[in-house]
Amino acid sequence: MKKLQILLLLLIFNISNFTFAQDVTEAQAPKKDEASSGVNAAGKLAPENYFEKEDHLIMVLLSRYHYKKTDINDSLSSRILDRYIKTLDYNRLYFLASDITGFEKYRYELDDDLNKGRLQPAYDMFNTFMERMKERQSYIHAALQKEFDFSKDESYTPERKDVPWARDKNELDELWRKRLKDDALREKLKGKDWAKISETLEKRYSNLEKRMLQLKSEDVFQLFMNQFTESIDPHTNYLSPITSENFKMQMSLSLEGIGASLMSEDEYTKVAEVIPGGPAYKSKLLKVNDKIVGVAQGEEGEMVDVINKSLDDVVKLIRGPKGTLVRLQILPADAGVNAKPKEIKILRDKVKLEEQAAKKDVITITRDGAPYKVGVITLPAFYFDYEAQARGEKDYKSTTKDVKKLLQELKDEKVDGVVLDLRNNGGGSLQEAIDLTGLFIKDGPVVQVRNADGSVEVGTDHDGQVFYDGPLAVLVNRSSASASEIFAGAIQDYKRGVIVGEQTYGKGTVQNLIDLNRFPKDPGIKYGQLKVTIAKFYRIDGGSTQRKGVIPDIKFPSMIDTSDYGESSEPSALPWDRISPSQYDLYTKLGDIVPELNKRHEARMKTDPIFSNFYEEIEEAKEDREQKTVSLNEAKRKKEQDEQEEKRLKSINERRQAEGLKLLKKGEVEPQGEKLSDPLLKETANIVTDMFFLTARK
Repeated sequence: MKKLQILLLLLIFNISNFTFAQDVTEAQAPKKDEASSGVNAAGKLAPENYFEKEDHLIMVLLSRYHYKKTDINDSLSSRILDRYIKTLDYNRLYFLASDITGFEKYRYELDDDLNKGRLQPAYDMFNTFMERMKERQSYIHAALQKEFDFSKDESYTPERKDVPWARDKNELDELWRKRLKDDALREKLKGKDWAKISETLEKRYSNLEKRMLQLKSEDVFQLFMNQFTESIDPHTNYLSPITSENFKMQMSLSLEGIGASLMSEDEYTKVAEVIPGGPAYKSKLLKVNDKIVGVAQGEEGEMVDVINKSLDDVVKLIRGPKGTLVRLQILPADAGVNAKPKEIKILRDKVKLEEQAAKKDVITITRDGAPYKVGVITLPAFYFDYEAQARGEKDYKSTTKDVKKLLQELKDEKVDGVVLDLRNNGGGSLQEAIDLTGLFIKDGPVVQVRNADGSVEVGTDHDGQVFYDGPLAVLVNRSSASASEIFAGAIQDYKRGVIVGEQTYGKGTVQNLIDLNRFPKDPGIKYGQLKVTIAKFYRIDGGSTQRKGVIPDIKFPSMIDTSDYGESSEPSALPWDRISPSQYDLYTKLGDIVPELNKRHEARMKTDPIFSNFYEEIEEAKEDREQKTVSLNEAKRKKEQDEQEEKRLKSINERRQAEGLKLLKKGEVEPQGEKLSDPLLKETANIVTDMFFLTARK
C-alpha cells in the first residue's frame, strides 16, 4: 500500500500545460566560466557545456520511471521534429518552405542526437527562426508607414497551422500584408485613428522581438526538451531552473489578484484555469480558453494592448491591490475569428480559501402543483488541509467532512434528492474522492491505480455505512477532471446515481516531480526539474478515465469543442485501455430507469424556453467557430460584426425575457451581480425529481 498512500497525497489540480514567460536577469544568467558555450562565435545561441549531461540524466529517468515504456527511435524523432517546428512557428508566418525542407535532414536523427547529448540541431533551427523573425520586423516597420486601403474586397485566414509554407519572401510579404491589415482593421473598428493603430502594432511586434532576443541558451534547451518529453506524454515536462522558480512563485501568488491561472499560446495570453473562490470565479465573466487582448486599470485607465506581451508582463498588469478594479478586453473562447473584443470588469481580491469549500442550496421543483425540494452541493475542488491536520487541529477543512455536514443539513430539511455539482472541478486530493464516494455507498473499491511496473493497487472505502441513500445526480462538464472523474466514475459504476452534463476532461494519469539537482553534477551548475507520468487511473469496471473521461448517462449540449479542449485533443496523450475489473456489488438497478429519465429530459427540452435559448447559443457559437476567413473590407467587416452582435443581444434578451428581467439595449452590458438562473442546474434538479418518482415506484 505504500505506493498508493504516496499517490493519495498527490494534488492533481493541473489539467493544462502552463508556459511561463521568463525574464533572465543578469544575476540569474550562467557565469562565463560555468557556461562558455551559451553563445557561439557568430553571436548565436548554442548549447551550454553541461546540457549534454543533463540531457543524459533526463533520458535515464524517463526510461526508468515513466509509465509508458517508449522506444527512442525514428518514429519518435519524426514527432519531435514536427512538434518543435510547430512550437517555433505555429501559424506558419516566419519559416519558408526551403527552411522546412532543410530541416528534413533531422527527421530521423533527433533520436540518435538525444541519446548522445547532441543538441546543436535544435539550436540551428531556433537560430533560423530568429533570422526570419528579424526579417519580418523590417517588413512590419516598412508596411506600417502607410495606411491600408480598407475599401478593397480582400479576405484573410488567421489560422494557418495546416496550410502550405510560403514558397519565397514575396509570398511571405503578401501574407504579412494581409495579417497586418487584419490587425489594423480590428483596431480601427475599436475607433482608433491610423496614428494610434500604427503605434499599437509597431509596439506589439517590437515587444515580441524584445522577448525573443532576451531568450538564453537555457530557454532553447527547455523548449526542445519539452518537445521531446511531450511527444511521449503531454503531462511529462522539463522545467529549467528559472522556470521552476517562476512556477513556485506563480503558485504562491495565484491566490492574489483576480484568481486565474494564465498561459501563453502563440501571440495570446489565455486563461488556463479559473481558481475556485476567486473574483473571476465569482464574477462568472472569465472562462477557460478566453484570450486576454487588453488590460486597463480602474474605470478610466487606458486599455493596454497585451498581444505579444510576455506572460510575466501581462500578469503584472492584471495583478494589483485588493479592492481595485481591473478591466480586461477578452476574445471569448466560444467566439469565432470575427469576434469583437468584449470588455469585462473584475474587482481584485484575495482568493478566500473558504470560498473553495463545498456549499449547499435548495431548488424547488413544482410537479402537478406540488413542491419538491432538491438539495444542491457545489464542490469546486477536492480539498484537504494537510497542514491543519498535522498541527492537530480537529476542525481542519476536508471535502468529505464538509459535504457530510451539508448532507445532514439537507436531510434535516427533508429534501427529495441531491445534486452534486462538479462542474469546473479540476480535481484535488485523491483520498478525498475515495472518502466522498464512501458517503454514498456501503463499502468497496473506488479506484484502481496501475503503476509503471504493471502492479495494480486499489483505493477502497471501508466504513461499511451509507450516509445518504436518496436520489443522486452528479453534474459534470468538460473541465471536470482527475479526482472529479474518479468520483463520478465510481458513482456511475455502482449505479448509485446518474451522471449528467458533458463528457469530462479525461485526465487519467499521475505525475511526480523529480529535482534533477539530487543527482551528481559539476560544482556550480544548476539543473532543472522533470515532471514524469508514473501511474494511470482506472475505474472499478476496469476502464481507464484517460482520454474518455466519464460519459454522462444524460448528456447536455456543450459550448466547448472537444477536439480543442480535453485530454483527447492532445496527440501524444496516453491511450484509453482496460484492465481487469475489481470485485464490487451494484448499489441499485438504477440503469433500468435511465432510458425513461432521458425520455423525460428530452420532452422538457422541447418546451423549456430557457433551455431552448441555450441550445440556440451553442449552435451560434458553433457557426462562429466554423468561420475560418475574415473580410478585410471595413464596411463588410463592420456589417458582419454588427450582425453577430445583434444575434448575441437577441439571444441574451430572449433569456432575460423568459426570466422576467429588464431587456438590454445595444451596447448595454449585463449588470454585475444580477442573478440569472442556471438552466443546466435546474434541469439536473428536474432529473433528480424524476428519479424520486421512478425509484419510489419500485
